[in-house]
Amino acid sequence: MIRVHHLNNSRSQRVLWLLEEIGAPYEVIRYQRKPNMLAPSELKRVHPLGKSPVIDDHGKKLAETGLIIEYLVESYAPDFAPPRQSDLYWRYKYWLHYAEGSLMPPLLLKLVIGRLGLLGLPARKFVDAQIKLHLDFLESELGASPWFVGDRFSAADIILSFPLEAATARGGLDETRPKLFDFLRRIHVRPAYQRALEKGGPYRYAS
Repeated sequence: MIRVHHLNNSRSQRVLWLLEEIGAPYEVIRYQRKPNMLAPSELKRVHPLGKSPVIDDHGKKLAETGLIIEYLVESYAPDFAPPRQSDLYWRYKYWLHYAEGSLMPPLLLKLVIGRLGLLGLPARKFVDAQIKLHLDFLESELGASPWFVGDRFSAADIILSFPLEAATARGGLDETRPKLFDFLRRIHVRPAYQRALEKGGPYRYAS
């Protein structure tokens, strides 16, 4: 059975959601953030960086959300990605890397800047502009189809969910970008998404 080391209000919620979508059996080991919002030290016993998600699948331990999602799709649910010979395959792979490599950094900077108070003011304008650039780009990418890889829901939609949810909390994502906002509404009512919330516990970005 797959074991998921899951931190509340974190990127690991996507791993639970994917596992619910594909119907793979798994066990959740929950960790609670400290009052300062940092991960507890217990996670360092699982991985030296003390981060989540981490999965253990029959002795194979993997970290990093993108890698975990790729592994789970290839191992248990290849239909959650376009066929390798499809023109959509590399678009799918692009989103898997883009979500964490390009979209998350400015959102994380926004969070840090907010905690710095006046010290963060010099960087705020630049970071806000970067977030706007990404949200405008993503809004345009949903223009021709309901999902990020065409007409079919895929793991790319799952990995993009967390940064888009975080953007509603601190990145300015609202109804002025109707396609992205509708995307979030549609994923939030998926039965597998709701089951993942039950398994993972409170998750502030689900509303």
